[in-house]
Amino acid sequence: MDEDAVKDYVDHAQATIEAAPQMDEANTKAAVLRDFLDLLDWTIPDNTQLEYSVEAFGKTYKVDYALILDGTPVAFLEAKGVDTSLTDKHRKKLEAYLKNEDVNLGILTNGEEYEFYRREVVDTKVNVNTLGRTGLQSLPDRVTTLRAFTKDAIQSNEWEKILNRIKELREARTTLEREKDDLATEVAELFSERISGKITPQTESQAKEMIDRLIDDIENEINSDGDSPERDDIEESPQAIVEKDQTNSNGAYQITFFDGENELAEFGASKQADVFIEAVDYLVRNHNLISELEPLPYIPGRTRPIIHDENSFEGKQMKQPRELAGGYYLEVNLSSGQKQREIGRLVEVCDCSVQFGGGW
Repeated sequence: MDEDAVKDYVDHAQATIEAAPQMDEANTKAAVLRDFLDLLDWTIPDNTQLEYSVEAFGKTYKVDYALILDGTPVAFLEAKGVDTSLTDKHRKKLEAYLKNEDVNLGILTNGEEYEFYRREVVDTKVNVNTLGRTGLQSLPDRVTTLRAFTKDAIQSNEWEKILNRIKELREARTTLEREKDDLATEVAELFSERISGKITPQTESQAKEMIDRLIDDIENEINSDGDSPERDDIEESPQAIVEKDQTNSNGAYQITFFDGENELAEFGASKQADVFIEAVDYLVRNHNLISELEPLPYIPGRTRPIIHDENSFEGKQMKQPRELAGGYYLEVNLSSGQKQREIGRLVEVCDCSVQFGGGW
């Protein structure tokens, strides 16, 4: 599986849903989710059983799809219609199915929303943890997680390596974010002892920047498509992921720029990517951002360009380039945290400050 295949699925599914936005469960399965199973290389009836009987809450239920290897279910997919929002009741049922049937992987979806789950046994305690929740349009950003659910990955036990690596990266990222100031101070103290106390202020500042770059690199690898550790984005904690680059149902994402106490500009949109683009485009048009960043490409991490005068770099296409004023390109395939960090860096270059509001 690669990102292009996921994008093809997303395009087809989106068109199907737009043509019939109130599809019930039966039609969603036939028109959308069979293709999703094909994407993961599971086929009916070869290795996918419909309406598989499971025990939960003292009763017998039917899970919509059981993915089967050697006669044994290895993953469950519970389906709802496009006309049905996913709820905690649906999640609890899938959790019970996984626990009671000793199945390690589960997917809950209505064609527009996709949730991924993993059953784990730790010290005899059985837990079902959330691996990710994302919208249809953001599935290409979840290639690594999707790959863990493919037939080949499960058959070869590669799925466990993939998910364990993601878990380790998330834990490392959380520690770096939580302890950034202390870590930077320790680095500065080490340099002071080994070299000179006179460089402590510069060392601490640069140590924080290094940690930010490391966090970005970790986020990049979490959702990379496997070709390099340069991409991005996933959950807020190992237990619960909420994809924030979808439409914000609670209102607009807001970005406000200030010059001292004076408000310069305010931007709002229902999608993070849209408000991110508007804000950066404003800096390009009104604050000479490009001249402040030159020479391009602007690469705040190690290898991945965020702003460039082309939509590719060193032979590789930017993942989701969006055009800015003057024919420049902005990479929007960034996590919520990355978008905020990049805006923070860019406004600093332009001698402004920023405030985030709404759904951030």
